[in-house]
Amino acid sequence: MQFKNIIFDFGGVFIEVDYHKTEQAFKALGISDFDALYSQHRASALFQDLETGKLQPAAFCKAVRELSGIELSDEAITDAWNAMLGVYMESQMEVLLHLRNQYRLILFSNTNEIHYNAFSELYRQKVGQKPFQEYFDAVYYSHLCGYRKPDKTSFLHLLAQEKISAPETLFIDDTLINCTGAMEAGIAAIHLSPPLRVSDIDFNNVSHYLISSKSM
Repeated sequence: MQFKNIIFDFGGVFIEVDYHKTEQAFKALGISDFDALYSQHRASALFQDLETGKLQPAAFCKAVRELSGIELSDEAITDAWNAMLGVYMESQMEVLLHLRNQYRLILFSNTNEIHYNAFSELYRQKVGQKPFQEYFDAVYYSHLCGYRKPDKTSFLHLLAQEKISAPETLFIDDTLINCTGAMEAGIAAIHLSPPLRVSDIDFNNVSHYLISSKSM
């Protein structure tokens, strides 16, 4: 099976993400049921609106205060929300330099303005050889493009925008439900389930790693 395009997820693939750290940070602020609102595998309407750009950071912080009934500062909420962000996996990013010669590389990330500002600054401070987006031919952040995974239509929008076909495209994500959404759009998918990393994949024989449609 020969692919021409690879769509990559971001969090958990090129930057470490620990959702429990954000859960713990919000619990430390007195919000004990944060995990009911957001996790790696699901998000409430509040967070979906944040990740599709319908809700701005200030309005998000206000909503968190109203939901929690706790008078928290925007800074405290922002810091807790960003607690999940870890370090960039530079060894995984180096793989992209080799793949660029063979594939069109695209980044598709469910994110938001708060995280975007934080991980952009983290990259500038800790990595910074060149802009992160330059590792890719195209970059799609959900809060900027207005759609998010795992919706089938989000993948169809991306394919149309890039003028690429689903059968020639591979999707790689560490969240299984996002892989399922890609497959519903006709895109082959690899679930990057730990300990598997991008650097472990033999891109000359990716069929070994593909999710079977029978498992959907």
